[in-house]
Amino acid sequence: MRRSSRTHLCLTLTLTLLLALGGCATTNTLIKDARGGPGARLDPWQNWNRKVFAFNEGLDERLLKPVATVYAKVVPQFVRRSVDNFFANAADGWSAINNALQGQGEPAFNDMVRFGTNSVFGFFGILDIASEFGLEHHYEDFGQTLGRWGFGAGAYVVWPLIGPSTVRDSIALPLDRAASPALYINDGRYQLGVVGLQIINTRARLLGASQIIDDIALDKYTFIRDAYLQRRRSLVFDGDAPELPDASAPEGTPAPAPGAASAPGSAASAAPAASAVK
Repeated sequence: MRRSSRTHLCLTLTLTLLLALGGCATTNTLIKDARGGPGARLDPWQNWNRKVFAFNEGLDERLLKPVATVYAKVVPQFVRRSVDNFFANAADGWSAINNALQGQGEPAFNDMVRFGTNSVFGFFGILDIASEFGLEHHYEDFGQTLGRWGFGAGAYVVWPLIGPSTVRDSIALPLDRAASPALYINDGRYQLGVVGLQIINTRARLLGASQIIDDIALDKYTFIRDAYLQRRRSLVFDGDAPELPDASAPEGTPAPAPGAASAPGSAASAAPAASAVK
């Protein structure tokens, strides 16, 4: 009963925020292209975002990174891979739902087969049996679904603990988080333990990527922001994003149709580090 009430509350809040976003879509603070194109102000809250970014960086440096480093040294790689597989399996189930909401029947079926196969034969996803049969991940989330439905990405925002996001992805966050296995555990201690395991395991996997960013980025905040926005745009268009309009073009100039000019390499190679919290 409690789970049903929580789900109903999440849906109600999400729908309310969607209406608010729709009402604000004509303002200059939101991105003009319906599915993630350029706008007058991509980062209007940069002062706030940089402060939150600095807080998150300090927390990572003092707590997450040291714990993840020890974890990576102590826990064997096959165990860490099994943990990744378990959470990826839950993501496959949520991805199937989002592909269905986007009207993409084949990927939805593929994700559902992955989820069912790994849940039954892979011990709830600990083993990735489906990949052995050539079934690939799709990883669609509700933020991408909103993008497919025509909602603008909105301004860039950095949240404490969560990290980089946009207005659209923030609205989708409650439902995306509801797909986490931790929320289906009634015991609060075990629930926190599962969440902590996911965070530490993910951070351990990204130790190398974060070190590369530290070495090459003159402005780490800008690097991660741009990588995140490019990656999310690419994901919404399934890697076939239309070319962005010329910055000098008048507001309202339409972008070329998808396929006219795609940017398969637009997602920065270091984007996983910018999306560790997604």
